[in-house]
Amino acid sequence: MLLACLLLPALSAGAKTIHVGPDEPVRSIKAALEQAKDGDEVQVHAGVYKEHDLTISRSITLKGMGNPVIDGELQGNILSIQSNGVRVDGFTLMNVGRSFTNDFAGIVITRSRDFTIQHNVLKNVFFGIVVKKSKSGTIAFNDIAGEAVEEASSGNGIHAWHSSSLSIHDNQLHQVRDGIYLEFVDRSQIFNNSSYSNLRYGLHFMFSNQDDYHHNLFTNNGAGVAVMFSKKITMDHNAFAKNWGASAYGLLLKEIYDAEIRNNTFEQNTVGINAEGATRIEYHGNRFLRNGWAVKITGACYGNVFEGNDFANNTFDLSYNSQLNDNSFDGNYWTDYTGYDLDRDGIGDIPYRPVKLFCYVVNRSPEAIVLLRSLFIDIINFSEKVSPAFTPDGLLDHHPVMKARAE
Repeated sequence: MLLACLLLPALSAGAKTIHVGPDEPVRSIKAALEQAKDGDEVQVHAGVYKEHDLTISRSITLKGMGNPVIDGELQGNILSIQSNGVRVDGFTLMNVGRSFTNDFAGIVITRSRDFTIQHNVLKNVFFGIVVKKSKSGTIAFNDIAGEAVEEASSGNGIHAWHSSSLSIHDNQLHQVRDGIYLEFVDRSQIFNNSSYSNLRYGLHFMFSNQDDYHHNLFTNNGAGVAVMFSKKITMDHNAFAKNWGASAYGLLLKEIYDAEIRNNTFEQNTVGINAEGATRIEYHGNRFLRNGWAVKITGACYGNVFEGNDFANNTFDLSYNSQLNDNSFDGNYWTDYTGYDLDRDGIGDIPYRPVKLFCYVVNRSPEAIVLLRSLFIDIINFSEKVSPAFTPDGLLDHHPVMKARAE
């Protein structure tokens, strides 16, 4: 400890600032990075720098002064980070190279820790920021945009692989394939991001555990968020809105276990939540508003609890493809509940059956949706409610609340 205390002042004293600019001693960013030592700060002044394949191999700060532009001229990666403790702040990076075999990106971070990427604008990217085998890094306050047209020829805004303890927050991500893609990424926080108008997902998890994403907005994407083959994910206070299309979901769950989905808003999506192989999930305090289907449970979903949610003005509140039920529904608000509350305690006096026969029919014959508002459908739904034959007999909300919590 004493040796470290003695060395720190020496390191600080040896650090220098390198200025880069048209009127500075160093004219190119590449030249400045080649001469920089650990602890130095490279200050890049306003201007357009046509450079690519820049490499940071020291623990330095790369600081943009007056929003300098680095134009990669579609020639590959723009900036590669291969050291610990690197900070990149205040740049516009544009025109990343395209490839079907290489993940070219505005910034590539490899085997690094304690890095910070903040206050940057990345435009016309293939991949925006790629993180590989790194940990304890922050990616914040960046605006990342591509010009994605087809999934096969586009990349992701933030793409992290085999990493941990990342903090990804306050970013704008749009017009890429997936806004944020995480594969084998554990113990990370994703919050206050806005991911919109992307081809596929606003946020995509694969084989990632013990992560938390909250207070994000996912809107107008091919689908909002996909969480696949993961466990112990906490999803809290996010908004999933206007994710429309034949295969569009606010939230897609596939082979996910022991998670919490709390206090989120699902509004005007084709499907609010589509769950397949989702087990031991706690759904609490969520609002499902004006979706096609609020929740679709398509198979192998066991031990889930739906409690204290609002289901308001959805075409279908709940879709179920089995007559067996191992999930609990209690204390939710349902727009279509027509029961009474004689003791005025705010809880309906008779249980509510949320699965309708017509939803069962539409799942098997989608073209039947044209009959949605017909008197015939009202009759068969009432008949099924009185004497269930096709829908799960035991799927009831025994304590439906009379008033939505948001009112």
